[in-house]
Amino acid sequence: MSDIKYYTPEGLEKMRDELHQLTTVERPSISRQIAEARDKGDLSENAEYAAAKESQSMLELKISKLQEVLSNARLIDERKLDNSKVLIFSTVKLKNTLNGTMVNYTLVPENEANIKIGKLSVSSPIAKGLLGKVIGETVEITVPAGKITFEIFEISRQNS
Repeated sequence: MSDIKYYTPEGLEKMRDELHQLTTVERPSISRQIAEARDKGDLSENAEYAAAKESQSMLELKISKLQEVLSNARLIDERKLDNSKVLIFSTVKLKNTLNGTMVNYTLVPENEANIKIGKLSVSSPIAKGLLGKVIGETVEITVPAGKITFEIFEISRQNS
């Protein structure tokens, strides 16, 4: 079953770089560790060998999962997205109607989320509540701490 997800060029490049690091640096390193441990004699009682084999298994699993994610990854052309409503890659200026504070969030794929710099996962409760909404709309969003009401002031694109 394919699990297609959408990414920015930067997010896709980051995953490709990680895969390259795992296959060209870490995989050969673990192979050397296994060879060195094997040279130490009896493998049935060799803790170093067992640990290196376990590390190899974990690394191969990580590589396999990353390859699968990359094979199902799709690049989004942000220029073709509609600015009239909140979508993935929208930057949304919101007003918290309770305390009047203004916040800006950019809705991004899960793996690119970083709340410290205002990048909110598109699968988060706030993002889900904003998707499809338009400027001027007021939305009540249920979050773990309760309900928050936001008014949408502005919608733009990261690169528009």
